[in-house]
Amino acid sequence: MHNVITGFLPIWALTACGWAAGRYNVLGAQAQAQHVLGRFAFTFAMPSLLFLTMSRSHPGDLARPGVAVFAASLVTVFAAGLLVSRWMFRRKRGEQAIGAMAASYVNSANLGIPVAVHVLHDTSFIVAAALFQMLFITPLILVLIELDVRREGRERWTRILQLPFRNPVIGASALGLVVAGIGLRLPEEVVSPLQILGGGAVPAALFALGMSLNARARPDADGRTERLILVGLKVAAQPLLAYALGRWLFGLDGHALFAVVLCAGLPTAQNAFIFASEYSLDTELPRDTVLLSTLLSMVSLSLIAWQLG
Repeated sequence: MHNVITGFLPIWALTACGWAAGRYNVLGAQAQAQHVLGRFAFTFAMPSLLFLTMSRSHPGDLARPGVAVFAASLVTVFAAGLLVSRWMFRRKRGEQAIGAMAASYVNSANLGIPVAVHVLHDTSFIVAAALFQMLFITPLILVLIELDVRREGRERWTRILQLPFRNPVIGASALGLVVAGIGLRLPEEVVSPLQILGGGAVPAALFALGMSLNARARPDADGRTERLILVGLKVAAQPLLAYALGRWLFGLDGHALFAVVLCAGLPTAQNAFIFASEYSLDTELPRDTVLLSTLLSMVSLSLIAWQLG
């Protein structure tokens, strides 16, 4: 339990700092209304971090049974989140994508890596799982959101084809893959400023998340039900599905099975809130899902570690 809590402490500390800054108007009245920190994270810090991560990646790491199990559980729960958002709560397409992301997209970086270090004593699997999310799930989410813009016909598909050039998250990831693919070694003069800028991605996202709590309104009955379903998919259904697939379909056991289930049980990434904020979608749902799943996963991850570790 102590090892799991250690990974959560920075998240709660930065979120609390953001809440305090918003509560006492430290950054000014416009900082929260205009989503300044969220836009900084989406436009500059997150692309820098993703570019460096992708430029050092090894896509061949995805060719392992554990990653296939993680991918299958994530995609299945993502599809379930889409259906729940569409058919039960009548969300528009962009918000369906955010709901599905809230139900399945794991916090693999600022929480997954510390938990992997303290609990798994190995970060290789969490890095491969994060690579899968960045390569396949992030572009899918952003395309679904883009399809929700009020444009029809050729103009809509032109925007989709232009997405790598217009969207800094996808563009930076694609450029990083190109660098990795050709084996280019980046000079320190390029890497150093990107490392500094990318280092601000997680603090800025968590700070913005904390600031948004000051405007939190109590959801109605349908809103509470929607949050409970998405959080239940994230902290319970996804790790249970990963366990079932890993043990009985792929024949995993021991440390390999433990790593898959622990990774699948990580809470919702704060990227869901940042994406919703950037595209002017409902931010309350992903914000509450991030917070609730992070809180509940302290217990669920400890149970996973106790049973499988």
